[in-house]
Amino acid sequence: MTTIVDRAGTHVSWRFRLLRTLVRRDLEARYKGAILGWAWPIVVQIAQLLVFTYVFATIFKMRQPVAGIGSGTLSYGLWLFTGLIGWNALQAGVIGSASAITGRPNLVKRLVFPLAIVPLVPVCSALIESSAGFIIAIALTFAATGTLHPTILLLPFVVLVQFALTAGLAYFAAAGTAIVRDLPQALGPFFLVVFYLTPIVYSADRVPRALATLERLNPVAVVLEAYRALILGGSLPPLAPLAYAALGSLLFAYAGWRFFRRVRPIFSEVV
Repeated sequence: MTTIVDRAGTHVSWRFRLLRTLVRRDLEARYKGAILGWAWPIVVQIAQLLVFTYVFATIFKMRQPVAGIGSGTLSYGLWLFTGLIGWNALQAGVIGSASAITGRPNLVKRLVFPLAIVPLVPVCSALIESSAGFIIAIALTFAATGTLHPTILLLPFVVLVQFALTAGLAYFAAAGTAIVRDLPQALGPFFLVVFYLTPIVYSADRVPRALATLERLNPVAVVLEAYRALILGGSLPPLAPLAYAALGSLLFAYAGWRFFRRVRPIFSEVV
């Protein structure tokens, strides 16, 4: 029994090290030769914060009160930006994973290579890049309120929930592209629709009552609201919806992984 456990632990450890290596290479390849290098995620996040705040808070006059900040342009900008951090990581991870298999025929043809790791590479890369946004949001909240909320220590748990959800979508996208080559192109319009159906630029209380129940079942909305509660409000998000989102995301990740394994035999025929 001890030998079996040791072998299983070694197997998992080896796969984790391989995933870490692939993620590092993916990130290095993105910024290799760039003048700003690893500063680009921060530059992009700040630019997005300024643009979205100007469009929605200044032009469309949208407001969202935040404890300790008020209900002006700054509060709405921070509220919107904190939601966008998680959304961008989700979208980038899934879209990147769509071509993870079809774009790497050399790995597909290696029978001993653990292909189940490959769709997770863009997912992990996107979440790592999102850390720059979290740092900016926490720093701006501290500058505006003078308070560093201890609830930010719970952020890793919410990130794990998002990772499970994104991994499930990534597995479906990677395997689905092997069957339907148009899938990567379809993901853009799909995420555009989901973006406006999810309370990212507007608050959940603006959702019509007839759709409120569906909105509460949306795990993406639950995760984004959890980020906002922990970073901006210094409070715990509603635990029941978050527990549902965590369980649902884990089940969805498992379903995606099973689907990926089932489609795996045809990969070598389509790449």
